[in-house]
Amino acid sequence: MPVTATDAFRHCERIAAEHGRTYHLATRLLAPPDRRAVHALYAFARTVDDIVDHPHDDAPGELDRLEKLLRERLDHPGPIGDDPVLYAVAATITRYRIPHRHFWAFLDAMRMDVPGTPQFRTRYTDLAELRTYMHGSAAAIGLQLLPILGTVVPLAEAEPAAAALGEAFQLTNFLRDVAEDLERGRVYLPGDHLAAFGVDDELLAFCHRTGHTDRRVRRALADLIAVNRAGYRVADPGIELLRPRVRPAIRTASRLYAGILDEIERSGYAIFSRRATVPAHRRFRVAATEFARS
Repeated sequence: MPVTATDAFRHCERIAAEHGRTYHLATRLLAPPDRRAVHALYAFARTVDDIVDHPHDDAPGELDRLEKLLRERLDHPGPIGDDPVLYAVAATITRYRIPHRHFWAFLDAMRMDVPGTPQFRTRYTDLAELRTYMHGSAAAIGLQLLPILGTVVPLAEAEPAAAALGEAFQLTNFLRDVAEDLERGRVYLPGDHLAAFGVDDELLAFCHRTGHTDRRVRRALADLIAVNRAGYRVADPGIELLRPRVRPAIRTASRLYAGILDEIERSGYAIFSRRATVPAHRRFRVAATEFARS
């Protein structure tokens, strides 16, 4: 039996449900067409992440081929073929008129994570340099989502807040996943912030090896959590610029992601021995509260 468009979007939803619990929960507050569109964007980003997170000699070529296939599908829409994710994301881009440049920016940022590309790097000297990476890896995601969510003002007016929220989500991920990133030889925290508290690669490696968060690392994390929370505050007024129907979903995602920072603090910054997650009962309570307000 041939694969249908419905099958393609359901495939994307399964990917979102398996890998993005916070986002998947938040999307339940969206209208079904918008929900499917968000799942398609998530599934595409997950496909790219899988290439980046499991690098091999042909990973640069694989990213190039993926970009080529997406460009071709956008230029010449056709049958679903054997890649439901590409079909679903291309259909979403076309339906919602999402600017293509946000996808090329995302892929360029992902090349910074892949050994063998000219852009590859494993360290960032300061927050400005990290934000250059996050523009493609995170702000671009927020800008991709904006036409789907819809706004009550011209789209351009809502773009800075959408980009800020994407970056805030990304920095939260970086703070939560320090140990996991170290295992891949990467540090996604600004080097100058770490150095100001006496933290270097050797100390991070020691903390990872022992599972103990040194007090200097705790202080650096506290400082970066404050920076991260400031990003959420910048983004928060932008939620009111969205269509009323989607505001509860975005508030839910924002509150739940910011809640990861609370969990890091509650654990005593034990990021080397456990992964900070918002408990299920709290996730559902936040979602239920926002749904009741809508």
